Amino acid sequence: GDCVVTILLAEEDKVEDDVVFYLVFSGSTLHHCTSTRKVSSDTLETIAPGHDCCETVKVQLCASKEGLPVFVVAEEDFHFVQDEAYDAAQFLATSAGNQQALNFTRFLDRSGPPSGDVNSLDEKVALAFRHLKLPAEWNVLGTDQTLHDAGPRETLMHFAVRLGLLRLTWFLLQKPGGRGALSIHNQEGETPVSLALERGYHKLHQLLTEENAGEPESWSSLSYEIPYGDCSVRHHRELDIYTLTSESESRHEPPFPGDSCTGHIFKLMNIQQQLMVRKEISM
Repeated sequence: GDCVVTILLAEEDKVEDDVVFYLVFSGSTLHHCTSTRKVSSDTLETIAPGHDCCETVKVQLCASKEGLPVFVVAEEDFHFVQDEAYDAAQFLATSAGNQQALNFTRFLDRSGPPSGDVNSLDEKVALAFRHLKLPAEWNVLGTDQTLHDAGPRETLMHFAVRLGLLRLTWFLLQKPGGRGALSIHNQEGETPVSLALERGYHKLHQLLTEENAGEPESWSSLSYEIPYGDCSVRHHRELDIYTLTSESESRHEPPFPGDSCTGHIFKLMNIQQQLMVRKEISM
């Protein structure tokens, strides 16, 4: 998820000023509807949604014009694939609180990626983490509450700081147990804060120690979730793209009323209008 998708329109489908295009992704258990941005008369952009599994889904390009029914312009298969970053994020998420697994990750420090690859690793793993469907009880320190006040131990925060992963550290700080992990010592007496200072990770140390420290600059272009009822709404601020994701209770029934295209689009349009009203009121 969160990569830019470019749509090239055929000559007969070139963009008119009063036509709005949407993409509808229909998976086995999740459905996504994304707005689009007009780049030129024959080019659109949108943001690929984060999906819950690796599969081939149906994607429809739909057009909406006031006073006319929504119609499907084109339909194609879209492939969500599993990569090393997704595998790494899954491993780390399930390793929270698991001392054997976390101690194993320390080998990565000795044979870690070249410094030039750290930024790429950080971006990919943190992004994959953002799109994982974590359990409601998930905690940076693990789900066993009795261990949260235990003695010295490794944490996911030690792992992220040790490798200098700024984005992943920021992500963990926003999760339950993230701030609590900063004061935990490992067997060597190191806290994530002392590790950052010792290794000369100045931006990372600033992130961990400054109250109300801002998000990493490179994350300002990613989409952010907006709380909205029982569905997930994300907004990509840089491209002004909205994504609506809902679960399907049945593998055979769409989660929204109406047909597989119109119902998705009308719901996203209504949400966009309501969010615009909220924004105007808050201003």
